[in-house]
Amino acid sequence: MEYMKAPVAPSQGNILCCQCGIPIPPNPANMCVACLRTQVDITEGIPKQVTVHFCKQCERYLQPPGTWVQCALESRELLTLCLKKIKASLSKVRLIEASFVWTEPHSRRLKIKLTVQKEVMNGAILQQVFVVEYVVQPQMCDDCHRVEAKDFWKAVVQVRQKTLHKKTFYYLEQLILKHRLHQNTLRIKEIHDGLDFYYGSKQHAQKMVDFLQCTVPSRSKSSQRLISHDIHSNAYNYKSTFSVEIVPVCKDNVVCLSPKLAQSLGNMSQICVCIRVTSAVHLIDPNTLQIADLDGSTYWRHPFNSLFHPKQLEEFIVIDITRVQERKQGAGAGMRSNKHTLAEAWVQKTSEMNTDNQYFCRTHLGHLLNPGDLVLGYDLANCNLNDEFANKMNPHNVPDVVLIKKSYDRTKRQRRRNWKLKELERDREGMDTDDERQYQDFLEDLEEDETIRRNVNIYKDSKIPVESDTDDEGAPRISLAEMLEELHISQDATGGEGSDMMTQ
Repeated sequence: MEYMKAPVAPSQGNILCCQCGIPIPPNPANMCVACLRTQVDITEGIPKQVTVHFCKQCERYLQPPGTWVQCALESRELLTLCLKKIKASLSKVRLIEASFVWTEPHSRRLKIKLTVQKEVMNGAILQQVFVVEYVVQPQMCDDCHRVEAKDFWKAVVQVRQKTLHKKTFYYLEQLILKHRLHQNTLRIKEIHDGLDFYYGSKQHAQKMVDFLQCTVPSRSKSSQRLISHDIHSNAYNYKSTFSVEIVPVCKDNVVCLSPKLAQSLGNMSQICVCIRVTSAVHLIDPNTLQIADLDGSTYWRHPFNSLFHPKQLEEFIVIDITRVQERKQGAGAGMRSNKHTLAEAWVQKTSEMNTDNQYFCRTHLGHLLNPGDLVLGYDLANCNLNDEFANKMNPHNVPDVVLIKKSYDRTKRQRRRNWKLKELERDREGMDTDDERQYQDFLEDLEEDETIRRNVNIYKDSKIPVESDTDDEGAPRISLAEMLEELHISQDATGGEGSDMMTQ
């Protein structure tokens, strides 16, 4: 009997390392890995410490030669920016992996662990892991330099309204804050009859103009001035100016429409009251409760002015008031307001209580007024109306008194107001007593008009205790559900013992 021999599996023999003599599998260099690393350093020529520039104002990193990019810590964008700093050195090796090594946020250091491969002695491939440290150096970018200079701008938006009251501007300020349209401004300057917004680019200014035309009835025009011209590259440097004019009508103004415009709005009376200014001018006829909305283009085709300014408001006391039943509207009449009640009232000036002078009028405030209430209004019977359309009206069609709004105790309302608004940071010469009075009028309008409140961010004032939504006099107040909690950031997200962020 013969034994069958199984085939012998081939086995690879070991050789001795030419440096240290330990057995190793054969390789082209005839060296072990430890000895090969002592002889060859594949990371030679790759810098182990690099500087990156960071702008603290806008939180952007410099990407050479002159581009500033927004990158979050340990993001893919920041990793790409860091690798580009050593791109020339990495061209001689093969990059296998790159990742961030955690560092303290306030240390101003970024560390990246790199894994590279390279072919060395006689075709042997060596892989090595090492860490590159990036030192974050603060450097202000060109855009922030211009912002800090406060005198550099490429475009300006000049917003004007030819009125004595600033209610529309206060409302516009809250809209800008809510939609964060002020973030790209270099400077905001307040002047007598408007605001100036300065921008570093024409595109940001055009965006503001488009926003204004969508939120308030206005018209605009633009111009540009040549600053410099490079004849070799055919490059022009302009400064652009945008002029935005808001219609000169504010809330609670009494206006006199032209006969043609009044007829086109549904045969409403020429004497109307402006109850609100949003993207359009909202008018109401105190004689019939008929309402109409005028956009900016309609106003500029048929312009009209306010008959009085707010300082001419007089205080009346309601002697008697009677609600009027709704009458059938004539042909072609417009819409009527469902939020108001038509009433006939006898009123008397509080300054003439010792006389028998009483005035009869129709009012749209029948849902608010009762005998004995105080109300603010305009006296048309004892004034000279310097208006083109009012002077041509039949005197029998001009009311003696136009009532505007119910009067409450302002001191008590200010004391019990448990909310506040934010304001734009702007250059102002100082707020006088008239500006403060106008601002208080705007706050009262917010309390009385829910439609305007929807477009405004109202913040709860923690310094004033929360009370009921209405006081003893029935003055309207803003409910707690409509208020926002103001955010205060006093420490970072890691807790009380956490370190400060890099940007602080």
